[in-house]
Amino acid sequence: METLQNMRAFVRIIEVGSFTAAAESMNTTTGVMSRAITELEARLRTRLMNRSTRRLALTSAGESYLRRCRQILADIDHAEEEASSAHKRPAGVLRIRSLPSVGHHYVLPALTCYHTQYPNVSIELSLSQQMPDLFDGTSDMAVVAAWLLPDSDLVSHFLGSTFSILCASPDYVKRHSEPVCPRDLVAHACLTLRTPAFPTHEWVLEGPSGVDRIHVLGPVQTNTAESLALAIRDGIGIGILPVYSALDALRDGTLVRVLPDHILQRMNVYALHPSRKFIDAKVRTWVEMLRARVPEMISRDVEALNSIARAPQAP
Repeated sequence: METLQNMRAFVRIIEVGSFTAAAESMNTTTGVMSRAITELEARLRTRLMNRSTRRLALTSAGESYLRRCRQILADIDHAEEEASSAHKRPAGVLRIRSLPSVGHHYVLPALTCYHTQYPNVSIELSLSQQMPDLFDGTSDMAVVAAWLLPDSDLVSHFLGSTFSILCASPDYVKRHSEPVCPRDLVAHACLTLRTPAFPTHEWVLEGPSGVDRIHVLGPVQTNTAESLALAIRDGIGIGILPVYSALDALRDGTLVRVLPDHILQRMNVYALHPSRKFIDAKVRTWVEMLRARVPEMISRDVEALNSIARAPQAP
């Protein structure tokens, strides 16, 4: 750091032609400026300038060093300006981590709007079932769904709450009849989703009569809601799907809702980023976009679920 300051002093002295004028322009003393040159020359083990009470003259080494110093200081100033502008204007690469289902149904639609508004930002979206480590330097922020967030130094922004429902294919309901109460699930093939947020084989149903905890077994276990939805549509059994993962299939009739008075796995959706201080403009504006868009999408999903007529039970 002292070397850089000494380099700035050296360049200023040559630009203005005297130690006194350079000291005044840098709001310091002539002694400080003289010491800067002495320290540079001692570090380099070469004389940079010949000086007298009347004039300054660069040595050949000093001329070469001056050119290098000017380039180095210009690069540093440019780097500082570029970094500083990152807090003012969204630009560069925004690296986002998200859970797969949340990423497909909430993050990608918001990204479309964000890119339209901020075309100078390039986006890298990585989908993973694991809670991201935002301190490893590979991501700028994350969008996750969790009942509770683990204690950490991350800054969290609550985006809304959602839940899951029980679904089956019409063919499965026709072949095995439809459960009429949570206890009936014990006799059914229950397809499970492996997730850190909830026990795999214990389903906790919230309904009109309260909470029921049912231990379930089944032939298929997956780690993403999308793959589970395929198994359910194939008629293998009954499974839990987030509302946003089930809606399209409920609309087109390839899935029906089972125990429609019950919900499971309430989840909160959060935007996470590492620090509240000096937030990059692209992270700040992306969080603002999420806070504006995701609650609307969640509300729209719940309204759509309520408007879908329940398929008739199999005889």
